[in-house]
Amino acid sequence: MRTLAVVGGGVIGLSVAWRAAESGWMVTLLDPANGTGASWVAGGMLAPLSEGWPGEDGALEFGAASLARWPDFAERLRARTGADLFTATRTLTVALDAADAADLRTIADWVNARGHALRLLDRAGVRAAEPGLARTVRAGLLATSEPAVDNRALVTALRAACTAAGVEFRAEQVTSLEDLPHDRIVLAAGAAAAALWSGLPVRPVKGEILRLRRRPSAPVPPQGVIRARVHGRPIYLVPRADGIVLGATQYEQGFDTAVTVAGVRDLITDAEAILPGIGEYEFAEAAAGSRPGSPDSVPLIGYLDNRVIAATGHGRNGILGTPVTVDAVLALLSDTELPEAAPADPGRFARPVPADTPSARTEAPISPGGIR
Repeated sequence: MRTLAVVGGGVIGLSVAWRAAESGWMVTLLDPANGTGASWVAGGMLAPLSEGWPGEDGALEFGAASLARWPDFAERLRARTGADLFTATRTLTVALDAADAADLRTIADWVNARGHALRLLDRAGVRAAEPGLARTVRAGLLATSEPAVDNRALVTALRAACTAAGVEFRAEQVTSLEDLPHDRIVLAAGAAAAALWSGLPVRPVKGEILRLRRRPSAPVPPQGVIRARVHGRPIYLVPRADGIVLGATQYEQGFDTAVTVAGVRDLITDAEAILPGIGEYEFAEAAAGSRPGSPDSVPLIGYLDNRVIAATGHGRNGILGTPVTVDAVLALLSDTELPEAAPADPGRFARPVPADTPSARTEAPISPGGIR
C-alpha cells in the first residue's frame, strides 16, 4: 500500500489525511498538537465574494471554487461523523461612511461582472436584514451564498473522520522532511511550513479573536455574518449557538501569539460601533494564532519536488479553502491536476529554470520573493 505523511494537523492537514486514507493511502499525520493552531483560532467564515477586490482574480477564482464545494464537503463529513457545521447562511458587509460605501459598490460591480451574486443594500435594506445593527450603518453588501461554519466543530469532526479512516496520529515535531520514509509527503504545516522547506514564501500573520457568550440581557446575535471596517480596521462578527465570535486583528509579528490589551480594546470598541449592546455579552475567551500568509494572498498547492506536495499559505481563508485544497492534493496524488487550483501553483514563485532541466519539480526552488 502506498504511504503518505501529512505534516501538520490543522483543517487542511486533517482533511487531506482523512480523504487520502479513504482513497487507499496508508496515512500518518504528524503534529505535536493537531488542531490547536490557527484552525482552532478562527471565525469560520466562507466569504470569497465579499473579500473580492479588482485585480485579485486568482484569490476570487480559488475561493469561489472552494465555496462551491463546501456543501458536498460538509455533507460527506456529516455522513461520517454526524457533525452539523454551519452556523450562518449569509454574509452582510456594512459601511459606516461614504468612502466604505463606495468600496462596497466597487466590490459588487467587480464580483458581479465575474458571474457571482452580490446585492447592495441601502440603510433601510440593512435594517430589514439585520435590525439589531447600529443606525449609523449607511449601506451594506449582501452575499446570500456565503455561510459560516463552526471551526471547532469542524476540527473535532475531522479528527473523528481520520480515526475512522485509519489515519495514524503521531504527536511529533518534524524537523526534516528528508527523514520521513513515506512515498509522498504533504506539507500542511501552515505558517511553520517555511521552516521545513527553504525559501517557501509563507509567513506567520498574527490574528486575535474574542469569543463572547450571550447573556439574557444582551441583544441577540446577528442572523448572519457581519463584516465591516471601523477606523480602517477590519472586523467580523460570526454567530454561534451560544454567542458571537469577534475578530480579527492582523499584525506582522512573527510567531507571537500573545493576546494584547490593545487588540482586545480595538475589537470590542469596533464591535460596539456595529452592534450596540454587545457590551452585555459575557467575555468568554481571547485567543491568538498565526495565519500562514503568502505574498499574493493565494495559497501554495503543488509539488515542490518529486515527493513533497505543498498545501499551505491560505492566510485567513484556510477553512474556506479546505475543500478545493483537498481535491487538488488528491488529484496530484493520482498524478493528475485540478484546474480550479491553478492559481495556487507554487511555480508562480519559481526562479527561471534552464531549458534542459528535466524536471521543474526537482530543480526549481521556490523564491522567497513575491509577485505583489
